[in-house]
Amino acid sequence: MPQQSPRTSPRTSPLTSLRAGREGDVLAVVSQSGPTVSFFDAASHRHLGTTEVRPEPHELCFDPTRRLLWCTTTYHSGYYHANGGRRTELTVIDPDTRRIVDVVDLAPEHGPHGLALDPARGRLYVSVEGSADRPGGVVVIDTETRKPLGRIDTDAPGPHWFAIDPAGRTGYATNKEAPFVSVVDLERGSLTAKIEVPGSEGIAVSGDGRHAFVAAPYAGFVSSAPAGERPAAGIRVVDTRTATVVDTLPTEGVVLPVCLTSTGLLLAGEMRMDPDPASRLGRHAPGHLTVFSAGTRKQLGRIEVGHFPLTVTASPDGRYAYVACVVSSTVDIVDLDTLRRVARLDIAKRGEPGAHGLAYIPRRRA
Repeated sequence: MPQQSPRTSPRTSPLTSLRAGREGDVLAVVSQSGPTVSFFDAASHRHLGTTEVRPEPHELCFDPTRRLLWCTTTYHSGYYHANGGRRTELTVIDPDTRRIVDVVDLAPEHGPHGLALDPARGRLYVSVEGSADRPGGVVVIDTETRKPLGRIDTDAPGPHWFAIDPAGRTGYATNKEAPFVSVVDLERGSLTAKIEVPGSEGIAVSGDGRHAFVAAPYAGFVSSAPAGERPAAGIRVVDTRTATVVDTLPTEGVVLPVCLTSTGLLLAGEMRMDPDPASRLGRHAPGHLTVFSAGTRKQLGRIEVGHFPLTVTASPDGRYAYVACVVSSTVDIVDLDTLRRVARLDIAKRGEPGAHGLAYIPRRRA
C-alpha cells in the first residue's frame, strides 16, 4: 500500500481512467533473456505481439519524428560484469508493424546500453563500454541515415545510462565503478567535466537543464563494501552550472532507474534485499517506486513493485508510471495521482524472463 498520494483528486475507476485518451497508444517492453520486444495496448493492457531480436536486448528509445524504436543489444548472454561477451548492434523496429527495419553494427564499439535522443538535431546518443585500447564513450548516430557519425570519450570503462539536456548541447554519462559522472559537450564532441559521485546508476535532467538527478552509489559497490564504508543510498542532485552535488534525496534502498515526468515528479526505482543465510548478498525482496517532487525535493510517497526495478518511464501526460522489474519479470503500471497500482504485466507468462527496457509509443496522429 502507498504511504501517501502525491496528488489528491476525485477520479472514476482506475481502469476507466487509464483507458481514457490512451486508445491506440502502445507500451513496448524488452525481455532481456527472451530475447524479445513485446508490445501492449496502453489502454487495455492487451498483448499485441512480440518481435524477436538478437541477444541480449537492454534499453529502448522511441523516435517520434521517424516513428522508429531503437533497441540496444548489449551482451551475448548474462549481464554487466558477468556476461558471455559484448555485442555491437542496435536493432531498429517499426513499432506499428512490429518488424525489424534495420540492424546497425557499431563495431568495433561494443556493449551498447544507454540511449538518448535529440529529435531536433536528428541525433541518437548511445553509451558503449570501453576496451583495452580505449575508454568507454558515447557513439553519435544520425537518425535519418542510421549511420554512426563519431564517438565521444567519457574517460571511464563502463558508461551505462546517458542523458542530455533539453537544449541538446550537454550530455551526462553515469559510470558504475568510476567515482564520477562524465559531462560531455555534444557540439564539440569532448569531455568537459567530471561530477564526483560514489559510482552511479540512472540519471535524469530537469526540463530547464539546471539540475541532474543521479542515482548513487553503484549497486555493486553497496553489496560488496563493508557496512561502515557504504555511502548513503539515494539520489544526488547536481547543479549543472557548477558540475557539483548540491543535495542528496535519501532512499531506503539502492536506486537504479530514475525518471522525470512532464508534471515535475521524480520517480526512483529502489532495489531491496532480505537477509538470506545461503547468500552473502541476500535474496531479492519486492522493490519500491519512490516519488519525489523535483521542484521541492520532498518525498511524496512510495509503492511496492516487483523484484529489482531496472527501468522506469512515464506516460507523456505524466499520469502513469511504468516500472520494469527484471527479477520478477513484471511491469507495474502505477497511477501517479493516487499512487496505486492499476495493472501488472507479467512478461514471464509468455516464457520471456527479464523485463528491462521500456518505451511509451503514442498512436499515430492524423
